[in-house]
Amino acid sequence: MTDDLRMRPLKHGYTNRTVGDGAVVEKTYRGPDADLRRAREYAWLTRLRGTLPVPPVHGLADGTLTLGFVAGTHGQELMASGRAAQVLAACGTLLRRLQETAPSLLGADAQEGGKVLCHGDFGPNNLLLDPETCQVTALVDWEFAHLGDPVEDLAWCEWIVRTHHAEHRGELVHLFEAYGRPVPAWPVRRAAMVARCAALERFCRRHEPDGPGVRQWQERGAATAGWQEGT
Repeated sequence: MTDDLRMRPLKHGYTNRTVGDGAVVEKTYRGPDADLRRAREYAWLTRLRGTLPVPPVHGLADGTLTLGFVAGTHGQELMASGRAAQVLAACGTLLRRLQETAPSLLGADAQEGGKVLCHGDFGPNNLLLDPETCQVTALVDWEFAHLGDPVEDLAWCEWIVRTHHAEHRGELVHLFEAYGRPVPAWPVRRAAMVARCAALERFCRRHEPDGPGVRQWQERGAATAGWQEGT
């Protein structure tokens, strides 16, 4: 880990300590399973380099993952600037690519039960894009990646939009169209959203049993369970 005073906290980081200087990014993990999440992200980024747009790994030492800096504008910033349709189309295109990752890269478990590669926190919140073309330059934060059901990342991307960019939920059609694969019915997508909220509540409970994160995810899960597709 560098002591370079030029390192500054990066925007849009929440759970972990993420700093950069325009050349490298250092990520130090906090909370439950920090070692496991760090090892998982390191493994997936190393495995997927050259297959998907992911940051290059420079090293792993002293509890810190060091990555190469990738230029791009954060997806949420582009959403807020009126580029929601383009950002969501980019999400859909990338998600299809992610789910088509060759089983040879995923391991034996991917052969069973129709499992695909799931990012675990997929959406504009973890995308960097070229601000001119809206082409994805990097999908970041792979600490929750796993093999799972195709609905998981699609539903969570929808949840991110409905929760943090509700004014753009009408643009979700661009996500589904660019995804180009069968879109599960609304009750299936909503159930996946509720399940993820519950998982994040459990994560927060292990970190701080009576903390605000537990209450936040309880409230979000309850609100999500009451959503209707058209609202």
